[in-house]
Amino acid sequence: MSATGDRNGGGRGGGWRWYLIAGIGALLVVAFLASRLPGNADPDSPRLVYLVALLALLGGGGLARFARHRQPGPALRRAAVQLAIWLGILLVLLLGYGYRAELAGVGHRLAGLLLPAQGQAAGDGSMRFTLEDDRQFHVQGRIGGQPVHFLVDTGASDVMLTPADARRLGFDPATLAYTRVYRTASGTARGAPVTLPEIVIGTIRLTEVSASISENDADSSLLGMSFLGRLSGYEVSGDTLTLRQ
Repeated sequence: MSATGDRNGGGRGGGWRWYLIAGIGALLVVAFLASRLPGNADPDSPRLVYLVALLALLGGGGLARFARHRQPGPALRRAAVQLAIWLGILLVLLLGYGYRAELAGVGHRLAGLLLPAQGQAAGDGSMRFTLEDDRQFHVQGRIGGQPVHFLVDTGASDVMLTPADARRLGFDPATLAYTRVYRTASGTARGAPVTLPEIVIGTIRLTEVSASISENDADSSLLGMSFLGRLSGYEVSGDTLTLRQ
């Protein structure tokens, strides 16, 4: 009885050593990342340190459990499998961190394919959009931090906001003066002139953009020439629209 109690007690008391070993291993991994992997000043680094520390804690528990079950059997096999799983997670985490820039680029390209209005950022800072099923280009932008869905219209002289979008941006359409007159394919329309502090579309940002708020409801706001004309260039090639800052 006494000998059995000593062995079990030694296993429980010695478990802290495995946590210490896992912690030292985690510190070595963090030191390696800080010195070798690109972007060691990346703001996500603290998050990585936290994840590695968490994995070290869980891995230490697996090592301690492994040490307690020195005799072959199901418990030993389960401990070995759990340890292998955590080591695999740590390896995937390290690979993901090392190739995070490439993975982010793939993510942006997939988002551009699945959500054409989000666009795809090119290496030169331009944005590319794909023609949608209605044979028009749709662009997802932001005005003052608020998302706004635009229909690209090179025939519109101004950016034209729908009343609904204007309300979300803090304008009260009922108090505006609709002094601008526009000739459209469906007739004459009026708009209230406003100046937008900024329009952000992907990597492109323009400030103090002249715009109008439509007097009548519409399906979508229009991205017109008061924005497009201030870009260094834009072009349509096949089914792709390219905007350049």
